[in-house]
Amino acid sequence: MSLIRLPHGSTRQQTAAIEAPLAQDPHPRDGQIGSGQPLGCVVPLQSTVILFGRVGDMVMVTALLHYLHQRYHRPCLVLGAGAWNSPIFVGHPDVDRVWSFPRHTPFLISGTWWSVLWSLHRSAPGPIYVCERFPRQLARVRRLLALTGIDPARCLFMTDVAADAQEHWVDRFLRFAEHTPPALRATDYPLPQPQEVLGPSLRVLDSERRERDDWLNAQGWSGRPLILVQPGNRRSMSKKRERRHLPSADDKLWPTANWVGLLQRVHASLPEALIVLCGAPQEGAMLRDIRAAARLPAVVEAELPLRRLFALCESAHSMISVDTGPAHAAAALSLPLVVLFGAESPLCWLPRSRDDSAVVGLGGPPRAGRVDQISVEEVFNAWCALLAPAAPEIRSGRAVRKDMISITDRAAHPRRSQE
Repeated sequence: MSLIRLPHGSTRQQTAAIEAPLAQDPHPRDGQIGSGQPLGCVVPLQSTVILFGRVGDMVMVTALLHYLHQRYHRPCLVLGAGAWNSPIFVGHPDVDRVWSFPRHTPFLISGTWWSVLWSLHRSAPGPIYVCERFPRQLARVRRLLALTGIDPARCLFMTDVAADAQEHWVDRFLRFAEHTPPALRATDYPLPQPQEVLGPSLRVLDSERRERDDWLNAQGWSGRPLILVQPGNRRSMSKKRERRHLPSADDKLWPTANWVGLLQRVHASLPEALIVLCGAPQEGAMLRDIRAAARLPAVVEAELPLRRLFALCESAHSMISVDTGPAHAAAALSLPLVVLFGAESPLCWLPRSRDDSAVVGLGGPPRAGRVDQISVEEVFNAWCALLAPAAPEIRSGRAVRKDMISITDRAAHPRRSQE
């Protein structure tokens, strides 16, 4: 029986709950898996994916979750840090359970600790894919695995896999999923076929669609095309968000005057549409400032929880956003969108769609290092090109201009589409 060190003060019931799954040998001898089935008959294994990422990271990692589900034949366990993780994966077919730690609380005093400890051992000998890349969070993950007594041979770390600085993060996740931990034989779990390798995706429940429709009716917004506009990002939700008016504080800050000019042009182009300024409650002041400056009845603001945002993305006309998590969610829900990039490269971070919905990225290095270097004219033209029926260059994934990057699902995985 495997032994683990339990925190001082553990109750008898907690100890029993952990020991129960450990009673089975997590490292079966040749020719058998824990249940005694022969290896000739592939035994489904549950993968665990560990990533303490933000919303955009967790949306992109759904491509890896689907890949691992196809490869190991069971939905995955997801271990993250942050209150947004559980809402992101509601109803997702590639996810069995989600466990989230507080981002800055020690593991052992978190109420999630015992559930994670139990799940990691119960999933043995399933593989553990550690997708975390930041040194501080990676150190936390390594401490977690050491404290839980997990066999290192079950674990793979993405930081141990060579990476191309220009590689898109979805491609990096998928390439990482091709590796097999030492505890398993790669031949027992062959890689999925190229047609089974898909981009990021999210799910919206039927009950959420009904709630969305009722909410739109209550607001008096139903029956009109919805253009979603996401002006804020993680920095505009921080405790230092009062600094958002300082250009040096945020490379993703597009001036209010630019947003106003864009909204006026979009409204003139599609006057029947309702333009919805979207954001979290912490961004409410920013949204109200932009709406007040726009002075257009067709411009409204909405402080949205994630699940309502997802439901709106599913039914909206299009989106214009800075580089932030909701943009990745919109693409994963097949909403056509334009994304403004600052210091990050769209080659690595452009949101991806699983189907043929178009995504256009503007700015980013080397062309620009801040979104305030992108003009209103550029954004408006990109939005028009995004939606034009005669825009085969976008639908096929080719660049519209040298300063504009666009992709679709077919162009999203060039390495695999050539296999």
